[in-house]
Amino acid sequence: MTSTPTPSGAAAPAGRPAQRKTALVTGVGRLAGIGAGVARRLAADGWDLVLTYWQDYDSRMPWGVQPDDVERLTAELQATGAAVTAVPADFEDPQGVDRLMAAAAAEAGTLQGLVLSHAESVDSGILDTTLESFERHFAVNTRASWQLIAAFARRAPAEGGAIVALTSDHTAFNLPYGASKGALDRIVIAAARELGPQGISANALNPGPVDTGWMDEPLREELSRRQPGGRLGTPADVAGTVAFLLSPEGRWVSGQLVKADGGFSA
Repeated sequence: MTSTPTPSGAAAPAGRPAQRKTALVTGVGRLAGIGAGVARRLAADGWDLVLTYWQDYDSRMPWGVQPDDVERLTAELQATGAAVTAVPADFEDPQGVDRLMAAAAAEAGTLQGLVLSHAESVDSGILDTTLESFERHFAVNTRASWQLIAAFARRAPAEGGAIVALTSDHTAFNLPYGASKGALDRIVIAAARELGPQGISANALNPGPVDTGWMDEPLREELSRRQPGGRLGTPADVAGTVAFLLSPEGRWVSGQLVKADGGFSA
């Protein structure tokens, strides 16, 4: 676990607000990822942060493990004045969320924001998806997300909070990922209705194609041509929408599937 050298509950340094909100952002294992982009924007907006990462997943992906990225990002965010705690979290493990939330409470106290940007994503279709892969996708993308939302709500302060879950409209040839994200969308809509009386907003955000290292050059060129603006989205583009949805001005938006994709889906 990597944490800020300032102990939880200590007096804020000179020039730093005494009361800062704290957000939990999942899936922040790589400097190039969407989670890292969201963390940078929230830190710039004055949020303290609890970040999760899981290098076993990265080891199975084309980009591989970037062993120094978590520490480098933590140091970068701390340099802006944010208190930062980074926690490895295995969301395939049914007990992973409980361990994470206990660590978050001990290190950072109460959470006001929850951003779900973690994912299990391995391409396969109807005929070649294995049972193991299907179950892993639903454990990580769906079950763990529900557990995180429920745990966040149980610990939310009196003034409530905001939830943003990154989603996707993938379907064919990406069966377990697309199906598990579709189920996540329904959970988020349910959260907006059920948790609204607690002052909690909940939205699913579809950012469209964002190249964080998973595209080859032909795919990058094809998707760029399909974008009305002629370019792919960036983690910073996604982060701006997340920051708005977590802000006081964005909290009136709730129960929505927000497409902030540069017009890709138009």
